[in-house]
Amino acid sequence: MAEGVWAIVGEKEQRSPENLGNNATFGLVVTEAGAVLIDPGGSWRGAETLHDAIRSVTDQPVVHVINTGGQDHRWLGNGYWQAQGATAIASDAAVEDQQARASMQMTALSQLIGAALEGTEPSFADVTFADAYSLDVGGLTFEIVHPGPAHTPGDSFVWVPARDTVFTGDIVYVERILGVGDQSSITRWPNAYLAVEATGAAHIVPGHGGPTTMARARADTYDYLMNLRAQIEALLDEGGDIMAAPQVNQAAFSYLEQFDSLAGRNAQTAFQQMEWE
Repeated sequence: MAEGVWAIVGEKEQRSPENLGNNATFGLVVTEAGAVLIDPGGSWRGAETLHDAIRSVTDQPVVHVINTGGQDHRWLGNGYWQAQGATAIASDAAVEDQQARASMQMTALSQLIGAALEGTEPSFADVTFADAYSLDVGGLTFEIVHPGPAHTPGDSFVWVPARDTVFTGDIVYVERILGVGDQSSITRWPNAYLAVEATGAAHIVPGHGGPTTMARARADTYDYLMNLRAQIEALLDEGGDIMAAPQVNQAAFSYLEQFDSLAGRNAQTAFQQMEWE
C-alpha cells in the first residue's frame, strides 16, 4: 500500500474451517522497532496464519496488535499475539462489547469452523482508551480513533499520517454489502464513516474487501447506509411495519456481493432501531 504498509485481504464469505475465521481484511505496518498488526485474526490458528503471511514480508516481530472492534476476527486472535509478546490495544467500548458477546461468538465459531477453533480463548486488550490513543513505534505515529458506534459499539480506525494510510476496521466495507446487526448503530455509523473520510487518506484498507479509494469507500458504505436510512424513514412515515422492510428499494446497491442474503435483514434491523429514534 505504501512504504512498509500491507493489506492482508481475507475472504468475503462466511467463516469456515478453511479461512479459520479470518473472513476480513487486516493491516500490517512494519517499522524499524517492530511491526504493528491491525486486527489479530479470528482464532488462534487464524492468528498463526496471519503470522505466516507477515513472515513472508518481514522478520520484524509484531510488537502491537490493534483491535478495531468487537467482531470475532477483530480480537479472538489476541491470545496468540500476546503469547508472542505483543501488546493488544482496543477502545473501552470494544472491550465491553467483546466481553458481552464472547460466549456467543465462541459458540458460533465452534459451529462454523469446528476443530479449527482449538486453542482459541477470549483474551482482552492490555491497553484501552476512551476516544483516542496515540501510539508511536519506530518513528511512526498511529492515531487510533473511536469515533462512535458503527458496525459494533467500539469500532475504531487507525490513521498513519506519515504513510497517508487509514485502516478502517468495520467502519468501511467495500465490494460486499455491509452487515447491520443488532450490535450495530444505523444512526451513528454514517458519522463514524465521515470521521474516517476526514483524514483525507490516499490509501484506505477497509474492514472487508480489498484496498480501495475514499470514493469507493463512500459509495459502498456511506451511500448505502444513507439510502437505507432514507428508505426506512419513508416506510415509517407511511406507517409501514417491519414485515415490509425487506422490500424497501436498495436496488442501487445490488452490485455488492452478498446483497441477496443480507439486504433484507439489514432493512429489518434498521427498522427496529429507527422506530425507537
